[in-house]
Amino acid sequence: MKLQQLRYLCEVANQGLNLSKAAEVLHTSQPGISKQIRLLENELGVDVFVRNGKRVVETTPPGRAIIEIAERMLRDAKNLKQVGQEFANEAIGSLTIATTHTQARYALPSAIKHFTARYPKVKLILRQGSPTQISELVTSGVADIAIATEAIELFDELVMLPCYQWNRCVVVPPRHPLLRLEKLTLEAIAQYPIITYDFAFTGRSKINQAFDAKKLVPNVVLTAIDADVIKTYVELGLGIGIVAQMAFDPKRDKHLRSIDASHLFEPSTTRIGIGRNSYLRGYVYDFIEIFAPHLDHVAIKIAMKDKEHS
Repeated sequence: MKLQQLRYLCEVANQGLNLSKAAEVLHTSQPGISKQIRLLENELGVDVFVRNGKRVVETTPPGRAIIEIAERMLRDAKNLKQVGQEFANEAIGSLTIATTHTQARYALPSAIKHFTARYPKVKLILRQGSPTQISELVTSGVADIAIATEAIELFDELVMLPCYQWNRCVVVPPRHPLLRLEKLTLEAIAQYPIITYDFAFTGRSKINQAFDAKKLVPNVVLTAIDADVIKTYVELGLGIGIVAQMAFDPKRDKHLRSIDASHLFEPSTTRIGIGRNSYLRGYVYDFIEIFAPHLDHVAIKIAMKDKEHS
């Protein structure tokens, strides 16, 4: 059994059983992948995949268990390598952060600027996606940490570290009727077309819960994953926007106005997700503490140990 065979196996699963895509990602040939997986199956004495001619069409029940173990073994192998790198050179390496657009655009720049000044030889990689996608990037070992508001708590393989709470504002064009209200209400918001986040993103569930509690049906005419896109369409007159407060900057958003809506919605919590069995290099601990100062090395290690025993 070779680690290379396990990589081939896991990548085929990651690519939806598409051998051609797996070969492209791994920079090898499709016949080479097929041969190595066959050799592994022969050694294990079971078929991992169901085949129809040369096509892989399904994963067998034992195959699913084998892939899960293989992914864990590959993560452990990565951890071994990182231990060596840690002691060989503590300030050289890479850090892959999987996050949403809102975090990458509005919450992370200051922390990244601070981190790169401290660790100029560490290569930073940002991978953006939905909260579910970025959580999967960490559980699969592609990313080191995930930063998001939704979905991280749904992944038992992740240690969840609360970072900060935030709420929302309503963005409207200048002279919009809502600006004349003494206090914004959900009933008033519901009278206008609404542009807000896609359901999987940035605390959208809190928005739905607030309207549901009042038995109101908001007229959501457009959803997006990007606050800048939402603000663009508000400027065009398609509706009013509901975005994270951090996403509104009076200096940049000169053609819009912001109305505080924190009294209307439950606050959301942004969290960092770390693989339960991950080995974190020293600079990863430092990045987390820069982003969320209450999460020092000791707090992170305690959280990871508690997750191991839960």
